Parts: sequence; structure tokens; C-alpha cells
Amino acid sequence: MIRCLTLASLVLALPLMGCSPSPANAEAAAKESVAPTAAAPGAATLGEAAPDFTLNDLDGTPVSLSDSRGKTVVIEWFNPDCPFVKYAHGRKGPLRTLAATHAENGIVWLAVNSGAPGKQGAGLERNKKAVVEYAMDHPVLLDESGVVGKAYSAKTTPHMFVVNEAGVLVYAGALDNAPLGNSTGATQNYVDAALADLSKAGAVSNPSPKPYGCSVKYGS
Repeated sequence: MIRCLTLASLVLALPLMGCSPSPANAEAAAKESVAPTAAAPGAATLGEAAPDFTLNDLDGTPVSLSDSRGKTVVIEWFNPDCPFVKYAHGRKGPLRTLAATHAENGIVWLAVNSGAPGKQGAGLERNKKAVVEYAMDHPVLLDESGVVGKAYSAKTTPHMFVVNEAGVLVYAGALDNAPLGNSTGATQNYVDAALADLSKAGAVSNPSPKPYGCSVKYGS
């Protein structure tokens, strides 16, 4: 009976048959037998360099954090069907115009959706509709594997992160102190305050208030 051999197994068998593989064959076998793997970003830590990442936007264009080196970057974890996100991006919500306002000062704003396929608010088409519904001008990046979300320990939607001009993570926490607008006292937008601190003092006075919202819909 004739048995079929892959190129890799044939090359491995050649020495047993008294033959030596040519360098070209050995290189081809190595490529076939070892599948390439993409490196995951390292863990994000306040006060240290923010892990770089590359994700596709809704048009399929790759966007990397490092593309904006030299600028302050806000990263917003996003789920268009989360009630907290619906409120925040709604007509009277704090995120309705926040990104556009800060863009006027050169700040880059990125939304990341780490929802796995089939989960609430996930998927290309749902997010394309959400951009129109919420009148969003900044990119929405899809992280369906959850690799980037987990590297940043993104727990909720919204969960907000700020990276300074030097590429250092300086803020990781809540959007504000008023989930769904139900503040009993003065409303404070923590992200606004963090950006103001950076522009004036170069440091954030309240870098990690506890985030609130829906859990990020990871696949596992």
C-alpha cells in the first residue's frame, strides 16, 4: 500500500533512506511544519509604555496605536448595545461630542469593541450601524479575539484609557461619576479631568477610578 507523505515528513525520512535534504527542501519543510503566530501585546500597566496593537477599523483598514505616537490618545472600550454606552453616546450623553471636542486640540480617540462573534453588540454590520446611530466620527476597531482587550484588562463598556504623547499609559478607569446620568451630586467627567491635568501639569491626579458598565463580551 502506498502511503502519502507531506513534504515535511518526506524530508525527515530522507536520512533514513540514505539521502540528505537540500537546503531549499529543508527550508520549505520548516515553513510547512511551523505555523506562524501573531504576537499578543504585553500587559498594560499605568505609568509604563502602553502596549502597541493593530486592529482593523470598520473599513478593514489596519490602525495601530503607534500610528499616533507624539499625540495623546484616548481609547474607549465600546459595545453599541450596552445600556451604559447607549446613554453615553445618546443625544444628551457625555460621549456624544467628547471625542470631536478633544479632536480639535489634536487628541486622537479610538473606540475598541472586544466582543466575540455572536455576542451582544459585536460584528462588523452592527458596529457600522452604530457609528451612524451615534454620529461617531472617530474609528471603531474590532478586537473579536479579545487579545487587545485582555492585554489592557478592559472590563466594562465604557472603560476608558489615556496614553500620553510619550506613549505611556496615564489613565485607566471610568468615564465619569454618573453611570446613566444618575449622579446625586456634581457630575465629574474623569476623562475630561485627566486630559486637562495632562495639558497643565503633565500628570493625572486621579488615574484609576473604578470603571462601571456592562462586562466586555469576550469569547472566553
